[in-house]
Formats: sequence, C-alpha cells, structure tokens
Amino acid sequence: MTAQREAHVSDYMNWAKTRSRARFNLATSGLDNLELSELDVKLEDLALTGTSGYGYPPLLEAIAKRMNVGTDSIVTATGTSLANHLAMAVVVNPGDEVLIEQPTYEPLLALARYLGANIRRFPRRFEDGFAVLPGEIEKNISQRTRLIVITSHHNPSGVLTDEKILREVGELAQGVNARVLVDEVYLESMFDQRPPAASHLGPQFMATSSLTKAFGLSGLRCGWIVAEASLAREIWLLNDLFGVNAAHPAERLSVCAFAQLEKISAKTRTRLETNRALLNEFLDTRDDLETVRPDSGTIMFPRLRNGDSERLCRLLKEKYETSVVPGSYFELPSHFRVGLGGNTETLTAGLQRLGSALDELGS
Repeated sequence: MTAQREAHVSDYMNWAKTRSRARFNLATSGLDNLELSELDVKLEDLALTGTSGYGYPPLLEAIAKRMNVGTDSIVTATGTSLANHLAMAVVVNPGDEVLIEQPTYEPLLALARYLGANIRRFPRRFEDGFAVLPGEIEKNISQRTRLIVITSHHNPSGVLTDEKILREVGELAQGVNARVLVDEVYLESMFDQRPPAASHLGPQFMATSSLTKAFGLSGLRCGWIVAEASLAREIWLLNDLFGVNAAHPAERLSVCAFAQLEKISAKTRTRLETNRALLNEFLDTRDDLETVRPDSGTIMFPRLRNGDSERLCRLLKEKYETSVVPGSYFELPSHFRVGLGGNTETLTAGLQRLGSALDELGS
C-alpha cells in the first residue's frame, strides 16, 4: 500500500474489525445486536426492490417524525459512518480548514484527511470533564474554517454537550461562515430524555445519527443526516456518487424497527442502567483508575494513574480473554474505552478480569 493510500485508512476501524474480538468483549460501544426474531416482522412486510429515488418515503417519514423536522431535512445513509462522510464532504473542499475536537473518534480524522482538509484541533481535556469549551474553539477557529466537528455524546468519553454550549459554538461558526457537524449517534441512548437534534439550533448545524448504538440494530445500517432542506438536497445529489440507492429490504426492516422502538427501548434502557451501576461500583474499588463518569450514553473512558494502557490491553486480551479499546486510538494512550451496552453477565465477568489484570500490572 502506498504512503498516500495509508493516509486514507482508519487504524481504529481496522483494529475493531480484526483485533477487538474476545470472549469477554468490553470494546463494543453499542447495545448487543438484536436478533431478527425479536422484531415483529413478517415476510410480506419486506420487498427486494423499491422505487428508486431520494429516500424511501415511509423511512424518511419515520426519521423526520422522531427528529421533529420535515422530510426534506432528512438524508438517509448507510449508518452514521456514511452519514458523516456525506455531511463532511458536502461542505469541505481540499485545502479547507476543519476544526475537530481532541480527542475524537479516529475515523472522523481519517475522513477529513481523505477529503484533503487542513485539520485544526480544539482540546477536550480530562481535567475539564471532557467538556466542549467555546473559548477553546474561539482560540482555534479562523476565517478559513469551514466546518467544526463535535461528537455528543463525546466519543470516547461519553460526555454529553448541552444545548447552551452548542448554541455558543453555532454563534462562533456563524461568525466565520462555517457549519457545525454534530455526530449524535449515542444520543438515542437517552431514549425519551434525549434533547432535540442539534440541527434545531440553526441552519449552520448538521446532525448525524443511526439506529445502531442504542437499539442493537447495527445490521440494518440505518443512518441519517438532519440538515436545512437546501443542504439536504445537495447531500442527496452528492450521494449519487457513493450510495446511489439503499438496500431496500433494509429500508423496509428499518421502518418496522421504528414502529417498535419503544418496545426495544424498554429492554435496552434497563440494561444500560444496570451496567452503568456495575461499572461505577467497579470504579469505586480502583485507586489506580480515574474516570469522568457521564450519567448517560454507552461508553466510559477510564485513565490509568500511572503508565499507558497498551500493556494493560495486551495482558487483558492474551491472558484474560477480555478486550477494551486502547486509548492510543483516541490520542490518549493512558486511557482505555469501555462499552456498557453488552450482556450484563459478560460485563460482570469482563470487569472481574480487568481488575485481575490491573492488580497483576500493579504488583
């Protein structure tokens, strides 16, 4: 692979697909995958092929209703990953300046590099609870900035950015004629307590999300972008170069899933509450870890008080059959990311093994 092509890959996604699996997997960031039998769906609900066009109307209507916008503000995409790609690509040209949080979800950086952007960063520090500080954005924004990129809940820390802060970010963006992309894929894990999509805060905002993290429906690849109608139209036209038309059986299944989200939510909400309590109890016993503890979302990002997490992650995988995400994939090697959405028994066993590995390294 040439050096140029190497710059266009995501190291994190390669690790996730090839090296994250373990008997006790705490590296996943969403809910365990739902089985098809758990969806109330009949064969006659499906079809192989639908009418080609810019979105399947029943799916657009289901997403628009949930996001409380018109269907002309919705673009469907193959998961949040393609949604982020399209949202970023529609406003970023080679050489444009993109301001991205640090740390962040690594594929967002890889995407900006692929698009030829001039990448600048603004910090989200552990000492500040990984909060977005508008003052830090103001220090790093310029007249050349075309896009500000935020994840909320923050990936990797799980910290939510509230509406007041996002409004301030929007004002800064508006001052330099930039847009704000907010990846909200974890926001659905707040269920009926989730705030409105960031796109409601002004036309400079785009919000992306999917059914993946909160509902265990990753196999549907049901993602979307919420944007002002004129920009949404541009994104649809850009998608003609990428996704063209979606897999229609997945669109039909996604419509069925939207009709059942409340039923699915009841199960997943209970699991997240139980698992968050278990992880917090574990953290209470560890003097060798310090953690910003968000009260929603599906991930946390503990920090080792001494050393980096590479030795820990390697020992955990090789000896204790347990995986977490090394913090090096988020530019903070002293941290590691833990997922809360898996089976409770798996989390319990995995945390016991994590404790044993920490004890072994500290002895």
